[in-house]
Amino acid sequence: MKKERNVQKPINRSSLRIYVGKKYFRFKRYWHWYARRNKFATTRNENALLPHIISEHKTPLIRQLKEVDMWLQHNKVKNLHIASKRLNRIIIKPGETFSYWRFIGNTTKRKGYVDGMILFYGKVITGIGGGLCQLSNLIYWMTLHSPLTVTERYRHSYDVFPDSQRSQPFGSGATCAYNYLDLQIENQTNQTYQLVIYLTDTHLVGEWRADLPETRAYEVYEKEHWITQEYWGGYSRHNTIFRKVFNMDNELICDEFITENHAIMMYEPLLTSGNS
Repeated sequence: MKKERNVQKPINRSSLRIYVGKKYFRFKRYWHWYARRNKFATTRNENALLPHIISEHKTPLIRQLKEVDMWLQHNKVKNLHIASKRLNRIIIKPGETFSYWRFIGNTTKRKGYVDGMILFYGKVITGIGGGLCQLSNLIYWMTLHSPLTVTERYRHSYDVFPDSQRSQPFGSGATCAYNYLDLQIENQTNQTYQLVIYLTDTHLVGEWRADLPETRAYEVYEKEHWITQEYWGGYSRHNTIFRKVFNMDNELICDEFITENHAIMMYEPLLTSGNS
């Protein structure tokens, strides 16, 4: 039987409350970066790639989304070009932590960023630098297929679009908002890793590379998935994500819990009798 999960009713916050909250949490993040500045990765190798691909993934740049203008998709590609250059070929040495926003920085017009799609409290709005969640989603998914450790990740609180040609489990991404919703990845191994990010004409492409070959294989999968009707009338979607780890002889080493997701659905689910 599926476990029930009560999801809090959406709260309509005032513009002042949102503004003050952002300022507060951004200050906390700046202080965190300063206090732990010696722990963060800072090196980039522009001239050479580490020899071994540990994990790789690609996602299409343009997707037709219901009621979303295509110009937002094309602007997203412009933003991805700028941000990807900031992250490409970063080196993460043993003991160091990669911070998504520490490298990218604030997404401003001065840096060339343009209006793109932003998901804001379950609604689609436009904002400078919009669309970069595709980049954080890609890096998070690749990291789950590597020995690197995700130490900070935020799930999407709202499920805005129905599944359409989904190839990954629901909730297998990482939302981002400068700078307080960060994606941080720690290298707890004894070898060096390198993040490679680039765009083709059709796809956003990423790789984790290392100085030594991989000795493990990974399978990330959804173990449970269910929908509940909440007391306040809306619907919520839930699941759990696990990961199987295999050695090079394809023998199962472990089957470990990764995360659980709970999101308010912004569309009417197609429920059959008996589902909850």
